[in-house]
Amino acid sequence: MRMYDIILKKRLNGELTLEEIKFWIEGCTSGAVPDYQSSALLMAICINGLSEQETTSLTTAMAESGEMVDLSSLGQVMVDKHSTGGVGDKTTLVLAPLAASAGVPVVKMSGRGLGHTGGTIDKLESIPGFKVDLGPEELFNQVKKIGAAVASQTANTAPADKKLYSLRDVTATVDNISLIASSIMSKKIASGAGAIVLDVKYGSGAFMKNLEEARKLACTMVQIGNNAGRKTSALITGMDQPLGYTVGNVLEVRESIETLQNKGPADLTEVCLALGSQMLVLGGVSENTGEAENKLKKMLSSGKAADKFKEMVQMQGGNANIADNPGEELPCAANMQQIYSPASGYIFKIDALLIGKTAMLLGAGRQVKEDSIDPGAGVVLYKKAGSRIQKGEPLAELHFNGPGESLEEARENMTRAVEINEHPPELSPLIMHKIL
Repeated sequence: MRMYDIILKKRLNGELTLEEIKFWIEGCTSGAVPDYQSSALLMAICINGLSEQETTSLTTAMAESGEMVDLSSLGQVMVDKHSTGGVGDKTTLVLAPLAASAGVPVVKMSGRGLGHTGGTIDKLESIPGFKVDLGPEELFNQVKKIGAAVASQTANTAPADKKLYSLRDVTATVDNISLIASSIMSKKIASGAGAIVLDVKYGSGAFMKNLEEARKLACTMVQIGNNAGRKTSALITGMDQPLGYTVGNVLEVRESIETLQNKGPADLTEVCLALGSQMLVLGGVSENTGEAENKLKKMLSSGKAADKFKEMVQMQGGNANIADNPGEELPCAANMQQIYSPASGYIFKIDALLIGKTAMLLGAGRQVKEDSIDPGAGVVLYKKAGSRIQKGEPLAELHFNGPGESLEEARENMTRAVEINEHPPELSPLIMHKIL
C-alpha cells in the first residue's frame, strides 16, 4: 500500500477503505508518512468530502492511534459531555457534579482555551491546588469512588489528531465538517465513555456561525458516535451572547458554584438541565428527559449537586472551601472598572465574540498557546439581551490585574459589543434542536 495511491484515489473522489485510512493514520503518527503527503490528502478530503463510513473509519483510526481508556469494568455506562466552545460556557463545571449526584458516572476529558473561547481546564486550575493531570488509574479510582472526574487530555490521547490539526491549521483545511467531527469524536471515544452528549453551539461567539452548519456538524458527530458503539445525542444551542453573566476563569467558577446552589442565571441553568437530562437518559438512570430534569432539579434544590462538586474538588487536590466561600477562597483581580450604558432603552444585542475578545485582552484568555492565563481577569455583565436599561446605569464591569495596558481597547470593545434600541429584541430559543 502506498500513500501516493491513497491520495490519488481521494483526489479522483474515490471512497477510502478502513485499511487505507488506518495505513495513513498509523504512518502519520509514526512519522512514516511525511507531512506533505498528509497535507495533500487533507486537501483532497476538503475538496471531495468523506462518506459517513469514511468519517467513522477516520475517527476510529485516530482514537486508536494512542491510549484508549477502558472504564467498562466499573459496571456502569460512563457518560461524557462535549461542547464545541463558546463565551462564558462553564457547563462542564456544573454538569459533571450535577449528573453524578443523580447517579450517572461522568468522565470528562477537557482542554485549554485558545482565543476568545475559554477552556474548562483553565477554569479548574483557577481553583487553588486543583489537579487536572490524572493518570488512567487515578481517573478510574476517582470515578469509582465519587462518580465524577474532569481531567486534561494526555499527550497519548488521539496523538494522530494533534498532528493532523497542526497541519490543517496551516493548510486551510480546518473548516471541513467531517474533519472537525472526527477530531472531536476521536478524543471522546478514546476517553472511555460509553455515552456522549454533545452541545453544538452556533452564533457570533461560537465556531459554527449559523444554524445550518451547526446542524450538519451535530448530525455528523451523532452518526460517528452511534456507529462507533457509543450512545450519542446532541443539542444545538445559541451563542450570540455569553452564557450566564460572567466570562473569565475565576468568575465562571463562582457562577458555576451559584448554579449548583440553585441560584444561577436562568440561561445557564436551562442549558445544564437540558444537557444533563440527556446524560441521565443515555446513562440509563431515567426513562425520559422529563423524569430526568425533575431529578436534576431535586439535586440542585437539595444541595446534593453542590456537595458532589465539593467532593470532586477535594478528590483532585483543590480547596473545597471555595464551594462555601468563593469570594474569599478564589483569587480575585486587583482592579475593577465599570462600564456604563450610553443610552436608555432595551439591550438589543450582546456580541459574544467581542465580549470573549475583551476578556482575552484583560488576561483571561490566550492569543497564542504560549500565553499565560490570569485567573482573576474577565468580564461581568449586569444585563442580558432583552433587559431594560437606563442611560448611565452600570452595564458591565471589567476585572484585571497590572497596569491595564489593554484597558482602553477593552472598553471600546464593550461599547461596540452592546447594542441598545428603543424596542426589545425578538430572542431566539436558547435550545434550538435535539438530535438523537
